[in-house]
Amino acid sequence: MKPINIICVDNLKEKYWKEAASEYQKRLQKYCELNIFEIKETDVENESAMLLNKINQNSKEFVILCDIFGQKFNSRQFSGLLNEKINQNSGITIIVGGSDGVNNEMKKRADLLVSFSDLTFPHQMFRVILLEQIYRAFKINKNEKYHK
Repeated sequence: MKPINIICVDNLKEKYWKEAASEYQKRLQKYCELNIFEIKETDVENESAMLLNKINQNSKEFVILCDIFGQKFNSRQFSGLLNEKINQNSGITIIVGGSDGVNNEMKKRADLLVSFSDLTFPHQMFRVILLEQIYRAFKINKNEKYHK
């Protein structure tokens, strides 16, 4: 199994977000090697430098940056994207920057900027949404039933 690495600024604080994230992590074990890395919340420049340092520079991972100005996908399109990129690369790294975003160097390092919505979500909630969409993508790609 190829890895999907999620690198996030800050950690989950509330018990209910931890439990929800843990449930999706458990479900995803069947489909991928999921790794979640958290970095400390500071300022945009330090956060971006730490995010860049966490990306495996020597691998052929496809790097997706979650960004409000990124390309939008529906769930089927996102599942196709993940399927294509995980098959073409050594894995996928998904970056979730801090509340103030990331610097231009981090944006340039990303292979693709993806927006999940025009709405703004709290970071803890967004991590759960991201995990759910990754899980949904695998279910779609495997032609497995998913609750609606």
